[in-house]
Amino acid sequence: MKIALFATCIVDAMYPSTARATVSILERLGHTVVFPAGQACCGQMHMNSGYFPEAVPVVRNHVEAFEAEDYDVAVAPSGSCVASVKHQHAMLARTIGDADLETRANAVGARTYELSALLTDVLGVTDAAAELGSWYPHRVTYHPSCHGMRLLRLGDRQADLLRTVEGLELEPLPQADQCCGFGGTFSMKNADVSSAMLADKNANIAATGAGLCTGGDASCLLHIGGGLSRQGSTISTLHFAEILASTRDNPAPAPDRIGSAAGISGKAGR
Repeated sequence: MKIALFATCIVDAMYPSTARATVSILERLGHTVVFPAGQACCGQMHMNSGYFPEAVPVVRNHVEAFEAEDYDVAVAPSGSCVASVKHQHAMLARTIGDADLETRANAVGARTYELSALLTDVLGVTDAAAELGSWYPHRVTYHPSCHGMRLLRLGDRQADLLRTVEGLELEPLPQADQCCGFGGTFSMKNADVSSAMLADKNANIAATGAGLCTGGDASCLLHIGGGLSRQGSTISTLHFAEILASTRDNPAPAPDRIGSAAGISGKAGR
């Protein structure tokens, strides 16, 4: 299968090791990964903030970039960006009365998957250790991000894959379904509320006794990791793609070797 990688802005700019891990996982399964060169931002930030006119050229660029590439399905290691592509793009086109763009956006969205959904629903992966060689012998907790839960309805797909990683101890996170407080521009426009939500999330993470918090959205992990770092916590963050890509021969770093809890992802996967 030929799979197009939608890297997303924050992964491309701050967490490139997550993109590399995604490619490694898919190639390990025997698939070819291509990278549509014209891709940029998906426009989620614009639409979430109500800047619909400004989002139009961004959405149009995404549609055109993925139309220009030959592939079977597209994948992104991000629930929020995939939710935008699958739900917001066509909605935006419909709002501005562009029926052609709506049709094209729907077609691109229908072929775009969040990583765990692609692995389980399309590629049939059920055992990360057996099928990917995944090995990460550490105590980990897991934060399910809002868009993955509520818009994509991923359910336990990410957690189920983590449970099959050899050596990994997955500690349940109290009040896991509560938002971490990031919400893109929400964390800037409503900083006090966001900080209070983050404090609750990080207290629950600490209560698990795990040395690392993982999840499926780099932005949420950046927010969580930043809060932990400011508290002086030794707990670190790492995207679940990097855990799935970790093997005995090429392991992802242990929680105490990742760097600051803010998640300096450039050290991960090296």
